[in-house]
Amino acid sequence: MENSTEVMSFVLAAYGNIGEVKYLYFSIMLLWYISICVANTVLIVVIYMDRRLHEPMYILLCNLFVNEIGGSTSMYPLLLSQMFSDTHEVTLPWCFLQMGCVYTSASVEFCSLAAMAYDRYVSICYPLRYNVIMNTGRVGMIILLVWMYSFGNFIFLFSVVIRLTFCGNVIDKVFCDYHLIIKLACSVSILNNISDLLFAFVTIVIPFSLISVSYIKILNVCLNTSKENTQKAITTCTPQIVSVSNLFIGGMFNFVDSRFDVALVPDKVRIILSVYLLICQPMITPFMYGFYLLKIRQSCKRLLFNRK
Repeated sequence: MENSTEVMSFVLAAYGNIGEVKYLYFSIMLLWYISICVANTVLIVVIYMDRRLHEPMYILLCNLFVNEIGGSTSMYPLLLSQMFSDTHEVTLPWCFLQMGCVYTSASVEFCSLAAMAYDRYVSICYPLRYNVIMNTGRVGMIILLVWMYSFGNFIFLFSVVIRLTFCGNVIDKVFCDYHLIIKLACSVSILNNISDLLFAFVTIVIPFSLISVSYIKILNVCLNTSKENTQKAITTCTPQIVSVSNLFIGGMFNFVDSRFDVALVPDKVRIILSVYLLICQPMITPFMYGFYLLKIRQSCKRLLFNRK
């Protein structure tokens, strides 16, 4: 073990020595990252350009697209740079910065979906009061609250980890993972051990509970309305249900990988599962909302073919 005063960087050991295959991995990841940025940016531009999409649901969607780009940017540049590194070292400040961006982005993702679930709840359960309840000012306040809440959640984590001294510097992942960093500390308190569970509670459990309540109330209304209204509700809610399900699966993969010994799982599979959310979610979001929702699909066609 190293002396705590000498730990100035962490080693991301999961990269290992991949030889010449690194050029293939680099090309695939770069292409995927560019595709994520392009897909989400196109939809942001479409919503901005088409005044018919200046509605609460689409403004909240814009916030989600921005977060997908931000979350991907917090991860992919590090992955790409580490492909050509011999030591796979990351300095403490950069590691904490990357960790902060990833965890804040994850919190924004769940909270944004909770806000969108509330928007659908108001739209379906209180259609006549929808424009009054979900006015532009209130939507702006909701988005601001989502970011402030998510940033505050990470500040709590950061306040715990910044005071630690480290007696080791090897992280068995391709990115800086909070729980694995805590395990490298020379001494760990009870708060240190449960801090990531507290973060998971306020970041995942609370928003997921709000989402569940919203959809239970929506389901209750749908069971007592016409088939046409039920179909419309299903159409607008399906992308959010897919996103929440995917986030839950990805979150479980990451939790199990960080906290339990998964030696039986091949290293490559374990690495892919640990970054599953940042591979799939940023592309699922624009495709589900861009190609599934009719109004956005029509707006994309008008923008591409210059139709009025």
